[in-house]
Amino acid sequence: MPKTHNRWLVLIAVLVAFVPIVIDMTILHIAVPSLTLALGASGTEILWIIDIYPLIMAGLLVPMGTLADRVGHKRMLLTGLAIFLVASVIAAFAPTASVLIGARLLLAIGASMVMPNILAIIRQTFDDANERAMALGLWGTIGGAGAAFGPLVGGFLLEHFWWGSVFLINVPVMAIVWPLAYFVVPKRKPEGTAEWKFGQALALILGLIATVYALKSGFKPDSSVITSLSIAAIGLALIAWFVRQQLRSATPMLDMSLLQTPAIVAGVVMALVVTGALAGVELTIAQELQFVVGRSPLQAGLFMMPLVIASAIGGPVAGYLVKYVGLKWLAPASLLIAALALSVLGVSDFHHPGVTVYLMMAMLGLALSIGLTASSIAIMSNAPADKAGAAGSLEGTGYELGAGLGISLFGVLLTNIYATNLRVPEGLAALVPANAKDSIGETMLATQSLGDQAGLLEQAARLAFSSAHQTVLLSAATIVAVLAIGVGFALRNYSTPEQSAH
Repeated sequence: MPKTHNRWLVLIAVLVAFVPIVIDMTILHIAVPSLTLALGASGTEILWIIDIYPLIMAGLLVPMGTLADRVGHKRMLLTGLAIFLVASVIAAFAPTASVLIGARLLLAIGASMVMPNILAIIRQTFDDANERAMALGLWGTIGGAGAAFGPLVGGFLLEHFWWGSVFLINVPVMAIVWPLAYFVVPKRKPEGTAEWKFGQALALILGLIATVYALKSGFKPDSSVITSLSIAAIGLALIAWFVRQQLRSATPMLDMSLLQTPAIVAGVVMALVVTGALAGVELTIAQELQFVVGRSPLQAGLFMMPLVIASAIGGPVAGYLVKYVGLKWLAPASLLIAALALSVLGVSDFHHPGVTVYLMMAMLGLALSIGLTASSIAIMSNAPADKAGAAGSLEGTGYELGAGLGISLFGVLLTNIYATNLRVPEGLAALVPANAKDSIGETMLATQSLGDQAGLLEQAARLAFSSAHQTVLLSAATIVAVLAIGVGFALRNYSTPEQSAH
């Protein structure tokens, strides 16, 4: 395939298109207190507002990536950007939590049409292995820094505008991105042959949502174990049916043969676990800084600046280091460093952070950004060009499913530890509604009716949340450390496709 002469301009176009998609994954983390108070949203509604975006994307990325291989990556990219624009306007002016959840679902549909095409276009545009590694490194920079930058952008907007501004900011960005992509991204003849069946795509989405719903509802004190287990069984059965259909089909929607390559498997697992840990940790820290420490949204966003800056550096660093250190050493090392940073943050005092906390935030951002870029290199460098869309969607599924499950798992863990540790002061129990223990946001809503006694409940809530926050960070550190060992084992005999050819 001949080199695309304006390939770096193509890269700029698709990376700019990626910016609002990735920022929307985390921009709401900083807005949780504002959303809770403005919409009167429950803890469950807040989790769904945040969670529905990555979960729907996770279910749609595979079918959208396969469809893009058949109809053309540029066409899918432009259509997805247009849907994302419309959904952003609806979300910005949503009057209730339910409408906002629906708007976030539409945002996810648009984003799922964009994500796999970005990686596919990069794969098809850069044939040279070194150039492709650098291009994927820049993609990793946008992914890592954009996700980390989300809370800062959200904090700045919430400091000066209403909560809907975190969505409305997408409108001017899309006004620039759409024409840029239209004129710069080349139109290529579709090469994919995989079948696209709506029923299979629907089964995957419903399976994921049912499984996550069962997870969230199953840990509630008043939940029915039988109901939760039944919903979980239905969800897992739908996912299993989808996988079976892919294995039986001559032209599957998801080419399972990609998972026969150990490097691709390692890359997908890295994407799944790292983004899950990062999403759960970011959401937890954002709430700790605002509800417990008492920082404003902007101050909380600024607190995360070391994470943002380091994440921006990590992508190009990974693209450079992989040529000299090798993927099999770089990937597990980055994960071990991330686990160390998480463990130190888990025992740190965020009221009086000191240099150590900021240093660990920077170390975490750098290590995770390198790890995410390494996972992208492992997947996309080992996928054939005619399956670039499928590989891109597989990687994107790892990111989105990881983020969705991370928010769910850590959210459930956080909520349960918080509810267990919250001690309502004597004399206030009769004045506090039963759902006040479901989340710190709902506890803070309950304090508004307590008058002079509100401070007692607020202090109890802060102590309970800090304990839960520490457990979540240490749990994330353990998961990432175990992943580092597994990835190191999986890649122990790894060599680049170019090396293997000689």
